[in-house]
Amino acid sequence: MKTQEIIPAEGGRNFENRRNFLTKTGLLIASGIGVTGFLGSCGGEKGGDEDVTTNEDLMREHGVLKRILLIYDEASSRLTTGKDLNLSLVGQAATLIKTFVEDYHEKLEEDHLFPRFEKAGQLADLTKTLRIQHQKGRILTGRIITNAKKTNLTSDDKKAMAQDMQAFVRMYSPHEAREDTVLFPALHKIISKHEYDSLGEDFEKKEKEQFGGDGFDMAVDKVTEIEKGLNIYDLNLFTPNV
Repeated sequence: MKTQEIIPAEGGRNFENRRNFLTKTGLLIASGIGVTGFLGSCGGEKGGDEDVTTNEDLMREHGVLKRILLIYDEASSRLTTGKDLNLSLVGQAATLIKTFVEDYHEKLEEDHLFPRFEKAGQLADLTKTLRIQHQKGRILTGRIITNAKKTNLTSDDKKAMAQDMQAFVRMYSPHEAREDTVLFPALHKIISKHEYDSLGEDFEKKEKEQFGGDGFDMAVDKVTEIEKGLNIYDLNLFTPNV
């Protein structure tokens, strides 16, 4: 059965609303503002990295790290149990840790966040521990990358590699959780809104300079590729049978 389109009568409220909308958008277009700007001012969906706040930017980067921790969990389990493992995927994950997390994300924290807290005399003990953990993480990452390049891992190599990945996961799970729930929220208390917004703009600029584009999107694409290579991309795999 064909559905008949219902067209409101000219005097109806829907028609009036439509006519008012068209009149307003016509004026906006004539003035050079455009419909997109008008919709945005009316609460339409925001888009683009310019709408990502400083903390949101940092925390979504932590989301990439969390997914790599899951990769490390799976890889270390396979090494320990003797299951097949494509070492090149582990190497790719560790390299992503180095380029995106250590050389970019952590550098932002060390250069722009930690000094502000230390200057304000706030959470200095926490930032000290976080710095130390960054250093320890880089040591673990270097060893994981080195082992991943080997063509024939000995049993000792496999054991060491599994232990390094497990140590990384054990340290970074609480590390990023403490930053997300303590450090990042406290940033609002020690800097002005203007400085907070400027910091986000600086981060975005640095990201584009370092990666030649949206580094976050690139990292998500890469981690997705690794997950699919390990056959752990399907989220349903993590649902318990209860």
